[in-house]
Amino acid sequence: MDIFTLFPTISTSFIVISAVLVAIGWGLIIKGKREAHKNTMIAAAVAALLFFIVYVSRTLFVGNTSWGGPDELKTIYQVFLIFHIVLATVAAVFGLTTLTLGFKAKYAKHRKWGRVTSIIWFITAITGVMVYVLLYMLYPGGHTKPVWEVILGA
Repeated sequence: MDIFTLFPTISTSFIVISAVLVAIGWGLIIKGKREAHKNTMIAAAVAALLFFIVYVSRTLFVGNTSWGGPDELKTIYQVFLIFHIVLATVAAVFGLTTLTLGFKAKYAKHRKWGRVTSIIWFITAITGVMVYVLLYMLYPGGHTKPVWEVILGA
């Protein structure tokens, strides 16, 4: 495994771990286990943060992967990717809001936001894995320059 596939594999793994932890946390709160729920959801947030750190690091220092599949699927892939990116951004904002409400003990609002946030996060995780499968397993693509090289003209 080279550096071009190592970082995406690691970051995708963190997203999957985060989604699994959110599902476990949801189950724990249904059973009334508040402290276990809190700890599990914090772990899910840490896994999501680790994803973000690895993703941004790869973008800055290694570069992203361009579409390597057939041209007739490229537009469909790009629309799907934009959907995933928008959903991930919404999930991040909702996740931070849901965590903040929980930490501030505003449990009624936390419950309402949490239900929506969890569903959005599950969809984000699934679409993220689909992007990974498309770019690194089914249609391995080329790699762009790291952002810092583009900025500096290197």
